[in-house]
Amino acid sequence: MKKIYLAAVLALMVSACKKDQPVTDLQPTKLASGLNTNATPSALMASTINFSGITWEVKEVTDLQYGGPGPNYWAASSVWVDAAGHLHLKIKKDPVTGRWNCAEVHSLQTFGYGSYIWKVEGAVDDLDKNIVLGLFNYKAGDNGHHEVDIEFARWGNDAWPNFNYTVYPAYGDPQTRQFQTYELSLNGTYSTYRFHRNSQKVSYKAFHGHTTAETNAFYPWATPDTGFPVSTESLPVHMNLWLYNGYAPSNNQEVEIIIHSFQFIAD
Repeated sequence: MKKIYLAAVLALMVSACKKDQPVTDLQPTKLASGLNTNATPSALMASTINFSGITWEVKEVTDLQYGGPGPNYWAASSVWVDAAGHLHLKIKKDPVTGRWNCAEVHSLQTFGYGSYIWKVEGAVDDLDKNIVLGLFNYKAGDNGHHEVDIEFARWGNDAWPNFNYTVYPAYGDPQTRQFQTYELSLNGTYSTYRFHRNSQKVSYKAFHGHTTAETNAFYPWATPDTGFPVSTESLPVHMNLWLYNGYAPSNNQEVEIIIHSFQFIAD
């Protein structure tokens, strides 16, 4: 039974992580709005925001088009920076179209070896089974390689763990990726997440509160010390909040997550 469970998780993670799958490759999909359509090339509207001293491009897919991951609809109105300088990501239902719009940004700057740290506000341990929050490195156009993920997701199944670390290899079979899952339960709605990437390995750690004090640390994990091909490339940082397989939240509720800061500390 355990082998069946692991195989199912692996298959779902491969499918879910096709983050830039061209809409022309997608099959007809029943989206949250009830629209059943063949996808055609999307109209992408580029806009940028400044957050944590970095310029980020906001993902927006207009009209009746949609794109990966998911596939989903993506709206610039689902992303904003408030007066305190905090980044808001929101999944919200358009009252006119009935579509659920998702949120994503990626940095225009790329980052290499060092520590990646996010301070997050929100009940990320209590997300609906169809909602995914991702904090990650990713090289667009090379799905299954050059990717380092922190993902809060049950992948559509309430019985599955809700916290995921995944590292995809720089080359070779994506199935050789390294991953670990946990059941996340926080002390409040403030938490911090960190991964460190170098030429040999990726190591992770999470923290209760907005701190990296060891007394607040939990769920440390790392890829093997040697032998796993960690990406050697400088990569953008992505943050997204989206719907697994484009399914509406099972509780029909909008959700908002606030990123207080992102910090990169180079080696």
